[in-house]
Amino acid sequence: EERVEVLQNVLDEYQKRAGDLAAALTEEMGAPAALAGGFQVGLGSGHLSAAIAVLRDFVFEERRGATLVVKEPIGVCGLITPWNWPMNQMAVKVFPALATGCTMVLKPSEKSPFTGQVFAEILDAAGVPAGVLNLVQGDGPGVGVPLAGHPDVDMISFTGSTRAGIDIARNAAPTVKRVTQELGGKSPNIVLDDEAFAENVGKGVATMMGNSGQTCSAPSRMLVPAARMDEAIAIARRTAS
Repeated sequence: EERVEVLQNVLDEYQKRAGDLAAALTEEMGAPAALAGGFQVGLGSGHLSAAIAVLRDFVFEERRGATLVVKEPIGVCGLITPWNWPMNQMAVKVFPALATGCTMVLKPSEKSPFTGQVFAEILDAAGVPAGVLNLVQGDGPGVGVPLAGHPDVDMISFTGSTRAGIDIARNAAPTVKRVTQELGGKSPNIVLDDEAFAENVGKGVATMMGNSGQTCSAPSRMLVPAARMDEAIAIARRTAS
């Protein structure tokens, strides 16, 4: 109940600072106002609302026959987030960790530090106890690598490039900590030869260009029937222009 109350306070403060978050997103990553405020900031509040709803009914202790299953916090979580969806990725890492009773060290991308700063201010204003969320700024080699290898960090969660993910895993291995990674998405888009062919080619191109293509699920290439290649190219050109 205390965690639910704290998370609800965070949601209230988050909504108060939505404009500041949107301004930081636009300044740091160049997102248009509609994308920054209407979508990226909205994703953060949506994830927070979902965490509150799940926590209300979450079963931390469950009896299964003669066995008692107890779900406990992992401990200290090192969270490293990218610049392209900073608010979304901070939300999906921090809010579940907070809901389950973990403490966190959050390192936002050095390309989007202000968004992380505003986010930390929101949690502080909401009454999250000191030391629960700890914000550190810096680049991967200077901060991310030491964080991954630190013996007092029980879990590392990283979203970013495959190259950096390999370094994270390598540095985390000696302490046998849990490692969760989302790395360098390359997404083929298969378009079938059916009545929705033209529509789906257009949608694929439009989806690829969202957020300037800096999206983990952005279709990076399109696979179409060879017989309709010229048609697909023409549709893609029209959509792009």
